[in-house]
Amino acid sequence: MKEFARICAGICSVCLLACLLTGCVTKQQKTQKIRDLEFTVIDKDTVPEELKVLIEENKSGPFRLTYADQGFLYIAEGYGAQLTTGYSVEVTELYETEDAVCIHTNLLGPEKGEETKEISTFPYVVVQIRDSGKNVIFE
Repeated sequence: MKEFARICAGICSVCLLACLLTGCVTKQQKTQKIRDLEFTVIDKDTVPEELKVLIEENKSGPFRLTYADQGFLYIAEGYGAQLTTGYSVEVTELYETEDAVCIHTNLLGPEKGEETKEISTFPYVVVQIRDSGKNVIFE
């Protein structure tokens, strides 16, 4: 009986040690900036029709969308419904890493002293870049 207990204790020790020494292996995203990307902020009237539809379907809440067409990548980010006019979205960073394209935007509120109207607005921005085939990371 003592030997059986010793064998069980040994097996439990090996199992516990195996559990403690294993770890999760994940592919680390390389997020070091290689270069800033040139981009164009697209006027809402010139956004591709398919992307306009997606924006319209998602604009009531925050959204992050990408759309590729004819060698270009369109990146759209919206902040959902705002209760007054005067809001806009600025692109603060857009750069390329080894694995991805990274974008950071900010929601800007009405300027101090700016006259606003109390109607719901849906501020968003759409930028156009050359399509590199990389994933987009929204920061």
